[in-house]
Amino acid sequence: MIPVEEALEKVLALVAPLPAETVALRAALGRVMAAPAAARLTQPPFDASAMDGYWLAAADHRPGAVLRVEGEAAAGKGYTGPLAPGQAVRIFTGAPCPAPGGVVVLQEDVARAGDRITLSETLAQTDNIRPRGQDFAEGAEFFPRRALTARDLGLLAAMNVAEVAVHRRPVVAVIATGNELVMPGEEPGPDQILCSNNFVVGAMAEAAGAELRMLPIARDSEASLRMVFGLAEGADLIVTSGGASVGEHDLVGAVAAGLGLERAFWKIAMRPGKPLMAGRMGGSALLGLPGNPVSATVCATLFLGPMLARMQGLEARPEPRRAVLAAPVGANGARTHYMRARLAPGAELPAITPFGNQDSALLGVLSEADALLIRPIGDGPRAAGEVVDYLPL
Repeated sequence: MIPVEEALEKVLALVAPLPAETVALRAALGRVMAAPAAARLTQPPFDASAMDGYWLAAADHRPGAVLRVEGEAAAGKGYTGPLAPGQAVRIFTGAPCPAPGGVVVLQEDVARAGDRITLSETLAQTDNIRPRGQDFAEGAEFFPRRALTARDLGLLAAMNVAEVAVHRRPVVAVIATGNELVMPGEEPGPDQILCSNNFVVGAMAEAAGAELRMLPIARDSEASLRMVFGLAEGADLIVTSGGASVGEHDLVGAVAAGLGLERAFWKIAMRPGKPLMAGRMGGSALLGLPGNPVSATVCATLFLGPMLARMQGLEARPEPRRAVLAAPVGANGARTHYMRARLAPGAELPAITPFGNQDSALLGVLSEADALLIRPIGDGPRAAGEVVDYLPL
């Protein structure tokens, strides 16, 4: 068995950033940019009013000054007439300022009578003007190292960027194996259970930016496994669950080897999830998850997410956070233990409480958990109040 850290390095070595493709801005939500985008204009393109009020020259900005209103400037239609000392322009938010070196006085800070305004005796020290280029200048680059958000699309639109170069979405084929499995909605036989791994692993892949292929359940026969592996052809990553252990019905490794699998490792010093397999098979990376639902989910959290991040040009390894134990825990053994746990607010750090039953088949506990308490190999007993590491779920 190899440690978790070594296994992570080996699975990441199986994948690389995927080629770039160009998509319309409307289709870029959740995608990862493959190259910087450059602003095609300066924003704002002119000195703009930040308020509704009156523009006047800085020299006329005096308490009690009386000025004549010469015209109006609105968003999309500026004032272009002549200006002289003692004159003002009615201006609205977003409108271009008529000339440099001016001030916008808020409309509530003046008294107007006809075409005359009188400034109040107490004037604000701000000019209420958004200077040209305050947000960004033409040629400024935007290249966030994360999936694009709705806010990012707004910025790119303001930069007059209509298309974005992004990494291609990884195509992930998900295969559950086992004679005991039936799909949700079917009636299980007396010795069968419902297939849940495809749904949690598939959802995790899609949430990480992948394009999902959920393939039929592969039965415990070489013919069935070969057929379903054939349906995965062309996928960037094949994720199996079950069939990777050492029983006589655990055929995934043997069949994959017959199809050209170059195995990177098998078995890992962690719980839940010891029978984890990874390698390359033809043009695809392969990640063989355990069959137990909790084991599959924990392994996908630790390995699938980082693999998909790298394929989209990112590095996103699981980063432990700190919490305070709310209950004592016993000594840990020879494998890193990721205990399902619940978080609660604390004074400085959150409090963390592991569930009492850590059976790797309990989906109810997994659904309630919002953290994985990390117990390192050989870690001794821990008392309530000690600071420990965890991963959020």
